[in-house]
Amino acid sequence: MQPKQNILHLPVYQPGKPISEVKRELGLTDVIKLASNENPFGCSPKAKEAIVSLLDQVSIYPDGGAVDLTHAVAEHYGVKPNQIIFGAGSDEVILMIARAFLTPNDETISAFPTFPQYKHNAEIEGATFIEVPVDENGKHDLKAMLAKVNERTKIVWICNPNNPTGTMLSEREIVSFIESVPNHVMVVLDEAYAEYTVNEEYPDSISLLNKYKNIVVLRTFSKIYGLASLRIGFGIGHPDVVRSINQVREPFNTTSFAQKAGLAALQDHEFIRTCREANAAGIRQVTAELDKLGLPYFEAHGNFIMIDVKRPGQAVFQGLLQRGIIVRHDPGWGYPTKIRVTVGSEEQNRKFLEALEQVLSEVAVS
Repeated sequence: MQPKQNILHLPVYQPGKPISEVKRELGLTDVIKLASNENPFGCSPKAKEAIVSLLDQVSIYPDGGAVDLTHAVAEHYGVKPNQIIFGAGSDEVILMIARAFLTPNDETISAFPTFPQYKHNAEIEGATFIEVPVDENGKHDLKAMLAKVNERTKIVWICNPNNPTGTMLSEREIVSFIESVPNHVMVVLDEAYAEYTVNEEYPDSISLLNKYKNIVVLRTFSKIYGLASLRIGFGIGHPDVVRSINQVREPFNTTSFAQKAGLAALQDHEFIRTCREANAAGIRQVTAELDKLGLPYFEAHGNFIMIDVKRPGQAVFQGLLQRGIIVRHDPGWGYPTKIRVTVGSEEQNRKFLEALEQVLSEVAVS
């Protein structure tokens, strides 16, 4: 059996190490996972109640159109139901956008490093993928990205805040970019971490949909809402664009549990507010100690921080792992001395910082 030639070079996505595997491999009993940007406070109690309420309906197919959740999200964001598309995480919405719009004759652009699924799905469709390095501060270089746009450009992907750097683009920067690209270019604003952002300059991207018909905004229930295991996210765009994406959507692509939990989580505003405030406090806690240690880091606007440990990142990753702290280091980022750490609870952050200081004393400076 011979697969498509254009996928032979594609890497298999490598998730962060699971806690159970680390415990088994290293014989540890206490392990903290700060690798996958999950919410350390879990999900809303209301979402848990919603999940339990459906246990007797496991044998029944979910609502293929996610009607109740669609209307709730539409009301929450002040858009129309026909502007919303759901997927098994915003990852699947990315997949569907690529499937619906990209051909081997198209080009598509993103920053580097950024969320790898833009490139992955574009290359599956045979499109030419163009990567533009972030600037020295870890931010999208929008001017350089704009210079790559031509008549073949179909989609520009903007991850804001950017994963893995954690940096943010302001509304002024986003609007200036959108107004500079031709109307035939779709601009996908991936805002998986939007709810964590406390900066007043962060874009109100949903309101931009009223003026710009060529943008799609992605959101997810995996991050601050704490429903990562249920896999549900969504895109908001012009009805015509959403209809095209819907045409390639698989039937029953989101589960009843995900829909019901998402509906309950969306309504628990107090839980979201508490998580946002705790995350902001956690960023201050971690960065204050990094300043004392003399370790540079990119300005963080999500629920994670990219840190320059001034030593081989893989060695620091392994040293932390030996102490039961799972963080993230990816040679594919192009940052050999950087790690990415999720902001945890106050106690988790403290344990990470204690372990980091120990590891720094053992690993030679590059």
